Amino acid sequence: MLVTHQTDGTILAVSPGQRLAYRAYRSSEHGRTLNIIGCATEPVATATARLARETVRGRLLRAGWCLLHASAVTRDGRAFLTLGDKGAGKTTTALALAGQPHWQLLANDRVFIRPDHHSGHLQVLPWPAAVAVGLGLLRALGWTDVVRGRLDAGDQLHPTQDSRVTRALRAGDREPLWDGKRELKAQIWPHQLSDWFGIDLSQRGAVTALLFPTLTYEGAPHSNPAAARPVEDTDWLAGKTEDRYPDIFELARVPLGGTDLARDLVTAELSAHLHQGLTLTHDIEANARFLDQTLSDYLSTLP
Repeated sequence: MLVTHQTDGTILAVSPGQRLAYRAYRSSEHGRTLNIIGCATEPVATATARLARETVRGRLLRAGWCLLHASAVTRDGRAFLTLGDKGAGKTTTALALAGQPHWQLLANDRVFIRPDHHSGHLQVLPWPAAVAVGLGLLRALGWTDVVRGRLDAGDQLHPTQDSRVTRALRAGDREPLWDGKRELKAQIWPHQLSDWFGIDLSQRGAVTALLFPTLTYEGAPHSNPAAARPVEDTDWLAGKTEDRYPDIFELARVPLGGTDLARDLVTAELSAHLHQGLTLTHDIEANARFLDQTLSDYLSTLP
């Protein structure tokens, strides 16, 4: 994207590859207006949806919410957050649990989080986005044939999905697909998780515990206290962690992971919750049974 700032505060940008042009300008004392112009419907619609989401993100961040790099599932309104570096197993943990009775998926990659002074709990909201699932995880979940059948019937996955992934899915390929060191993944709309795979979705929850998984090829899933750790700066969607969504058009006008004060408040409150280290395997069914039993046992100890 090529960007220029005008002396009157107007921001102009173009995406030559997508044949899109943007104009952001201050239309009132309190806000900005953004025009998006393009040559085809899908690129304009995709850009509009993404930037509308960025506008909502800005409003939430200015209201004291933070954006945490975590997956989340809920049960009876209680939220379990899974943190870790890329490849640690955040999506594996979330989808394995969400496939069990009584559990719902709230988010697979990032959540909004803020203290609720009325309830005294940390509340979490989902980040609205496609769910990225690698072909290997699709196979382990037993979803490959479902996706192939849906595509053959004319359904479509998220338009940002790499065309190489679409071809692999149509061919029924089940091995992970890579572009150098980056894994190429299927991009599944949230409603497709429910419609295609029977995953129940959640809209909010109160933080109950933090999970820190590691993945191994051997043995059985088990608790791993050594994997638990405090929440770190890299767990927040800010700085280098958030370079995919820079605030080019000044829609947020605050740090993209939340203000320092808001993050400090949340970090302090998170430290009081259970930090559970886990070792998971590539046997999704075994992971699901272990996670369900472990977390159900913990819930039974709570008032």
